[in-house]
Amino acid sequence: TLKDSPHQIHVLAPTSTTLPTTFASQQIQINTANYGRTDKITCSQGRPSKQLQNTNCFSPNALNFVSKSCNGRERCEVYATHMIFTDPCFGTYKYLAISYFCLPHGIRSSLVCEHETSALTCEHGTVIHIHSANYGRTDSSTCSTGRPPAQLAKTDCYSLNSHTTVASRCEWKSSCSILASNSVFSDPCFGTFKYLYISYSCVSKCKCYCIEKLYCIIF
Repeated sequence: TLKDSPHQIHVLAPTSTTLPTTFASQQIQINTANYGRTDKITCSQGRPSKQLQNTNCFSPNALNFVSKSCNGRERCEVYATHMIFTDPCFGTYKYLAISYFCLPHGIRSSLVCEHETSALTCEHGTVIHIHSANYGRTDSSTCSTGRPPAQLAKTDCYSLNSHTTVASRCEWKSSCSILASNSVFSDPCFGTFKYLYISYSCVSKCKCYCIEKLYCIIF
């Protein structure tokens, strides 16, 4: 089963990490990734204070690289080194922070921050089937860049109409888009910066006619 909150892992440079799924029948879907430093505690043991001061250190290509390396796989290995991610803050001791979901095969996901638009698409001959959706916040790391701690502290934020709203706009369509905003979902937690997470699959588009309840003809 898919968990609402992603797995999170931190790796100090220049070592590597292996992302496993919970079960062999699942696949990795990267949620967030950053090579840099966002606090003074993580991977700080034995390091001089001057190497820990910059907590606004982000690698612009981390999410793209990790996603390409790991999405859709049951296991993947990623090295935390500036030779892959470049050096976003010279002189700062960095680490690779990754959060990810374990999805059953065939399940896709979309995650966008508040005020952004989620676009779901399926291949020709298939249509969207919504499995789950939530507009709110269930962890403090997703969509957190540049946001004050007060906007990230509440991690039990759920919009009760999320699934119904997304399904009404996307179910059985080949593509759809939906804005992650209070105007669409209402505001489940005032003062919290929210995001929209959707899991869905692409299923065959067909018509089924049953004859005497013995068999079906699929078109």
